Amino acid sequence: MKKRHLILAAGAAALLALSGCASGDSLGGSGSSGGSTDSNSITVGSANFSENVLLANIYAEALSDAGFSATVKPNIGSREVVIPALKDGSIDLVPEYSGALLSYLDPKSQVFSSEDVTAALQQALPKDLAMLTASPAEDKDTLVVTKETAKKHGLSAIGDLKSIASGMVLGGPPENKDRRAGVTGLKELYGLDFKEFKAVDLGGPLTIAGLKNGDLDVAFMFTTQSAISENGFVALEDPEHMALAENIVPVLRSDREDPKLVKALDTVSAALTTEKLIEMNAKIEIEKQDPQKVARAFVDSL
Repeated sequence: MKKRHLILAAGAAALLALSGCASGDSLGGSGSSGGSTDSNSITVGSANFSENVLLANIYAEALSDAGFSATVKPNIGSREVVIPALKDGSIDLVPEYSGALLSYLDPKSQVFSSEDVTAALQQALPKDLAMLTASPAEDKDTLVVTKETAKKHGLSAIGDLKSIASGMVLGGPPENKDRRAGVTGLKELYGLDFKEFKAVDLGGPLTIAGLKNGDLDVAFMFTTQSAISENGFVALEDPEHMALAENIVPVLRSDREDPKLVKALDTVSAALTTEKLIEMNAKIEIEKQDPQKVARAFVDSL
């Protein structure tokens, strides 16, 4: 389910330090200046949150079954770091979210539905990148409050915050300060100005603790996160489409596209539903299962 400044320096520096699940190499890989150097090797990168790590592992497991030598480079950073890494060849493939990537590539786009967003994204992609078939699975950014806050102020939709936002603290990852599905969109689409924006993780332990202990009044989370229902949080409706359709879609370097890879990932996308994604997220977030093992079980079920 999203910047261009606060994390770029730190994120770029972190690329060389991050370890891969499968190989233990840095982002550049052992003995290479970038990602995969032969047609049988695929380096799958992920953004720095658990669901995207899970998806990267699903792609890698499916590609391994198809005969590729697949390596996962997890937790690279936000889209502002991941996409440049994809373009410069540090990685070959990433699981993306259609609306968020479209907003990144074309901030002025005004389409909202899954079909229109997917079509617009196809047009917006630079020539050196390609997208495969989008999955029906969808994960959007959403704004959440505690049940107590919702009841106290009669909140059910984002617009209901307009009269009280100036006294509230909004929490989210640093990049959300400048995204459509973030502070920028809240101001432009809903006229919301919060007292303070506090940088935290996206729906992770800091966000959950902040909402529960009152350090945060409102926070960004993902619609597929089990923490929303587990903690009784209320996800506010978004009638102005701050978050666009967010279907999960494989995005890769154009020079890595081939029929065998396409077939393997199209099979994954066809089977991946929002409900299955929520179930797998719960296994990781609540049951603390290994993302690679959860991914392997999903691929085995195909």
